[in-house]
Amino acid sequence: MTKRILFVCVENSFRSQMAEGFARSFGIEDLDVLSAGSRPSGRVNPTAIKLMEEAGIDISKQRSKGFFGLPYKEFDYVVTMGCKDTCPFVPSKETIDWDIEVPTGNDLKVFRRIRDDIKKKVANLIEKKLR
Repeated sequence: MTKRILFVCVENSFRSQMAEGFARSFGIEDLDVLSAGSRPSGRVNPTAIKLMEEAGIDISKQRSKGFFGLPYKEFDYVVTMGCKDTCPFVPSKETIDWDIEVPTGNDLKVFRRIRDDIKKKVANLIEKKLR
């Protein structure tokens, strides 16, 4: 049975896009991965695209989107990136909040640390919940 994961952050431009990219990169069969935002920016952050390229993952074709266009009404896991009250309720069997730092400024060291943290958390989620 296919498991459905939704990664959520406010703008769906950086953190949730990276999480979606990492989850897809693991190549797990029967896993449908999506991301969305409560106030989507309409674009994936160019720095996120660059940082994921450094990690060998292309997210340049992913799109920033809201909740209305999602193909499912319920997910197995909804993972919020720390948006707490600004993330609307999305029906799921389990909701997880990772409290990932909001990337601001231009410090690539901080951005890389956030990327690497997201990668570890995605790998851990897949190992504990999906295998």
